[in-house]
Amino acid sequence: MKMTLHRLQLPLQHEFTISRGSIDFQNSLVVELEQDGISGFGEVTENSFYGHTIEAMSAALTDAQDLLNQYATVSPEAVWPVAKNRLQNRFALSALDMAAHDLTARRSGVPLYQQWGLAWSDVPKSSYTIGIDTIETMIAKLNEQPGWSVYKIKLGAQDDLAIVRALRQQTNATFRVDANCGWTAEQTIAYSHELADLHVEFIEQPLPNTATAEEMRHVYQNSVLPIIADENCQVEEDVARCEGFFHGVNVKLCKCGGLTPGLRMLRTARELGLKTMVGCMIESSIGISAAAHLAPLLDYADLDGAVLLKADPADGVIIDKGRIILSNTWGGGASLKATSSVGG
Repeated sequence: MKMTLHRLQLPLQHEFTISRGSIDFQNSLVVELEQDGISGFGEVTENSFYGHTIEAMSAALTDAQDLLNQYATVSPEAVWPVAKNRLQNRFALSALDMAAHDLTARRSGVPLYQQWGLAWSDVPKSSYTIGIDTIETMIAKLNEQPGWSVYKIKLGAQDDLAIVRALRQQTNATFRVDANCGWTAEQTIAYSHELADLHVEFIEQPLPNTATAEEMRHVYQNSVLPIIADENCQVEEDVARCEGFFHGVNVKLCKCGGLTPGLRMLRTARELGLKTMVGCMIESSIGISAAAHLAPLLDYADLDGAVLLKADPADGVIIDKGRIILSNTWGGGASLKATSSVGG
């Protein structure tokens, strides 16, 4: 089995701002696993908040190339704990695991969701994300993407409620808000009342992930809107920890280490009665396509990462005004159009 690493620089349509900072392009690493003329693809993006660079992820993957032959004969689920111990880098692991699942499904001649025993039914629509900016610019961004049934609004600015009020005047679509750890407990509870009146569906990660158990429980018990964990739900063990503190969890494949743990996290959350969501980074259709096949396990989807790009270097699943349209090829259904390679 051969591994090729492709380094991508993804330009955004607009500068993207959350409470922690702004970017106008995203560095991304695509892992391609090839066997007998069939390729599987996985993707992970660079992330300064979590301390993962393209160089570090590439080095971890290159140093673990002797694992590749195991993927030729053993399932990705069986190889995952070995790869986790070897790489010691969950972001790199997520791309490798994603590529392995993609390759396995392609070799079996089935889409990913079918490989996992899922049926393509009761699939939620994805939201479209509007990053923090001036109110006028956020209104313009919303109006550039009309027709979505759900918009996710990034908050954590000084005029959060004014932002939502202004956007509500533009559309009757469902709103979700994501404070990216930018609020206090009392802010969250107070804001939840007006946000509910503005027909917001839920609040994602309002408190820092360093908030105390008392603060999280206070918000959980007194917010009039559901609270969804993001930064507080990074790895498998976090799902059970969210019970009694959050109403649902947002699983991101890069944080947990790929599709293998992501599937387990979603199934555990459903068993615990938590709402399920899969989010994305700003990434190409490689990463979005793999995550989209988890949709039958979801209550909410946030899979607009490739829609935010000025140019997508990959083909795959299409997110059309929120509707998930699968590719007509096996596996995750994505492939690179053209890119430069940084090793193999």
